[in-house]
Amino acid sequence: MELIVRDRRDEADGVVSLTLADPEGHDLPVWTAGAHVDLTVDLGDDAHVVRQYSLSSDPADRAAWRLGVLREPAGRGGSEFVCTKLDVGDLVEVSAPRNHFELAPATDYLFVAGGIGITPILAMIAHARAVGARWSLVYGGRTRSSMAFLDELAVYGERVTVVPQDEQGLLPLAAVLGDLDPRTAVYACGPEAMLAAVEATVPHRAALHLERFTPKVIEVEGPDEAFQVEFATSGLTATVPAESTVLAVAEELGLPVDFSCREGTCGSCETPILTGRAEHRDSVLDEAEQAENTCLMICVSRAERGCTTLRLDL
Repeated sequence: MELIVRDRRDEADGVVSLTLADPEGHDLPVWTAGAHVDLTVDLGDDAHVVRQYSLSSDPADRAAWRLGVLREPAGRGGSEFVCTKLDVGDLVEVSAPRNHFELAPATDYLFVAGGIGITPILAMIAHARAVGARWSLVYGGRTRSSMAFLDELAVYGERVTVVPQDEQGLLPLAAVLGDLDPRTAVYACGPEAMLAAVEATVPHRAALHLERFTPKVIEVEGPDEAFQVEFATSGLTATVPAESTVLAVAEELGLPVDFSCREGTCGSCETPILTGRAEHRDSVLDEAEQAENTCLMICVSRAERGCTTLRLDL
């Protein structure tokens, strides 16, 4: 869908927020806290990139969506364009929301955010307040000036603990998470080092939910092997070479695949598994979801070693 930039604000050093709305004033699609959208950025000369950004506004507000974007000058141009070129009145192509970081029902939430990872957490706080759940937030960043939305969070008082690294050091995760009530649901989003530390500290892993902006390190045993993939809906069977992916093979066959990041982080290419077992290499599904083996991210995941054929609903 094509949306218009209704507002643009500098939220912190290197962080810009964009408020997007329907040009005709219609309500936007329903979404839930933790969702993200794909933003298609036209770089000119027929070049464009697709980037995923979490929705940081209140899910109850159907009039507009707000995104928080971290400027990354060393990136591939997407965030640089959004932060320096997009302005109020511009039109931009935006996908429908997708959610692989769904906020499960709970009476108590602990939110942990690092840097730009605060964006989906803001929507979760709005939802927690709406349903009357108890919640608290621990929010870290390099410096106070680099931490977005601090003014917005200040109204919550002691519910929010702000930890600028240059003032107080790293997040005190052992103190915050070490003696956690098992009924508390923990939602964390931020840089990989922080998420790894959270995973190592939370005593009740079933209550932990993470969202990654970059792929986690996946350790594999031995070199990749070729395997067969049967695209059941399309009636085609093909070999996935050791050096290729299911997504690449599907593209070569002209199948209607949805994808974006090609890194296993956005969830766009999630595909149901009909038979066979996958070796999951994504950063979207948690351990329990991977063990269920009902779907895989075809941009990175493969057939499990010893499984010669994957049958997919594609």
